[in-house]
Amino acid sequence: MKKENKIIYWLPRILSIAFVLFLSMFSFDVFNEYSGWEAIPALLIHLLPAIVLAGFIIIAWKKELVGAVVFIGTAILYVILVGFDRPWSWYLSISGPATVIGFLFALSARYKKKLSFKKAPLN
Repeated sequence: MKKENKIIYWLPRILSIAFVLFLSMFSFDVFNEYSGWEAIPALLIHLLPAIVLAGFIIIAWKKELVGAVVFIGTAILYVILVGFDRPWSWYLSISGPATVIGFLFALSARYKKKLSFKKAPLN
């Protein structure tokens, strides 16, 4: 496998894992409001978006188009749910990386399809 093939393959996967870890960091603010055992359910609720995205990463590992749709959809959904009256940095910090990862998964899927056409035997 060529170096650029490896980059196109691994970049969306690594960035998506990093993005989920980034989103998970926001969940730890529950410890400011809750303590002891009552913090556990609150933490799980706050981690739910990251857990769902992690599940989609597992699917997108083999089906890149799923990753593309999910991450671009997540970016759009975030903007809609947050509303249009927030500072631009809110959108940039969440929707920006999600959009980039979605397009990288789409690029990976396109490149994978291109490679499969090259390997297909002629009849």
